[in-house]
Amino acid sequence: MQLVLQRSVVRSWRASDAESIARYANNRNIWINLRDAFPHPYTLHDARDFIRAVRSRSPETTFAIALQDEAVGSIGFVLHHDVERVSVEIGYWLAEPFWGRGIVTEALRAMTTYAIEHHGLTRIYAVPFAWNAASCRVLEKAGYVLDAVHSR
Repeated sequence: MQLVLQRSVVRSWRASDAESIARYANNRNIWINLRDAFPHPYTLHDARDFIRAVRSRSPETTFAIALQDEAVGSIGFVLHHDVERVSVEIGYWLAEPFWGRGIVTEALRAMTTYAIEHHGLTRIYAVPFAWNAASCRVLEKAGYVLDAVHSR
């Protein structure tokens, strides 16, 4: 899969993406805003395992965000079964040097459209941490509506 956007390309992961992802993902500022399954420190071994895992999934639901053919982030969604089959959680991260350029907002809009059109979805939601104002703003700019704020 490949979506050519104005600022980036959202595409299928490649084995050759491991080095750039290991370099960019090994960042506490990224790790602190993601789920516990995202390792820190993030190694080349972690990157290879991640790429191998997402490439083996069918259907493909996790994609690289690339700039000039270099993977600099990830965006994807989790499909569910039974009555939850029409809803997905979407998530994303972008390498810190590229923050604040509208790259994730654009990728999120495109991925939202892609997910709805290819999987018959009626609801896509995200679960950012409340302290991550930038991610909350990305969702808002992409057309998502605040549903709730959960506290500890």
